[in-house]
Amino acid sequence: QVQLVESGGGLVQAGGSLRLSCAASGRTFGYYHMGWFRQAPGKEREFVATITWNGGSTYYADSVKGRFSISRDNAKNTVYLQMNSLSPEDTAVYYCASAPLGHSGSLLHRTVYDSWGQGTQVTVSS
Repeated sequence: QVQLVESGGGLVQAGGSLRLSCAASGRTFGYYHMGWFRQAPGKEREFVATITWNGGSTYYADSVKGRFSISRDNAKNTVYLQMNSLSPEDTAVYYCASAPLGHSGSLLHRTVYDSWGQGTQVTVSS
């Protein structure tokens, strides 16, 4: 497993942008697929975006497609989530998570991820 620490959250006005970062410890970061999830008050944690171990494939929730972009830098052990055109509906705690190579199941499902960060709050004001 890897240890994950998110940063970059904050308060932003609707239409604004934020970039979240997730720093991973350990030398095996490149052997993990990485995902971003979010959880709004009173709601379940939901999938936002994921990127495969080598950055070759990315997938997004329909609600963020075209606005958010996930990327990774394996040399820096970091995954990013660039969020543009933010709306109040994007307000949530954002979590990064890692899924090992050879996992079973879809990377869109939180159950395949075995390490999670502590989360970073994103608040979008109208």
